[in-house]
Amino acid sequence: MVGEEGAFVLGWDEVLTEEELSVALKVLCMSEEEFKEYKEQDGWEEDSEEEENSTLSNEALSRLKPPCKKLLYDSVLLTLESYGADLKAEQDLLNNKEAYEKLSRREQQALHVRYGQKRILHQLLEVLQ
Repeated sequence: MVGEEGAFVLGWDEVLTEEELSVALKVLCMSEEEFKEYKEQDGWEEDSEEEENSTLSNEALSRLKPPCKKLLYDSVLLTLESYGADLKAEQDLLNNKEAYEKLSRREQQALHVRYGQKRILHQLLEVLQ
């Protein structure tokens, strides 16, 4: 359902792996009865064209049903916990020129990537509240 990497790809304004996230949220938020029906039908026959063409923008994520919002919110929190340092610590390191320059070029690049990932995740938490 999620693909080989086992992760969803988030951008600043929308989910980039929207089909995978949409299906995962639908399945994970189903009641037992809905899931049984889903399995019996081998998934959904055809989603409506409107649903097929919709994007999972941040605005759309804010309108998810409460169980799906909570599931996604909790997932984001778990992802943030998997990082060694919090967003503030990364920002402090980026702002401390002396400490930043002591990092190797590779460590600097990794810091920028981690910081960007954490900012996107924090933004998503705000959208889901």
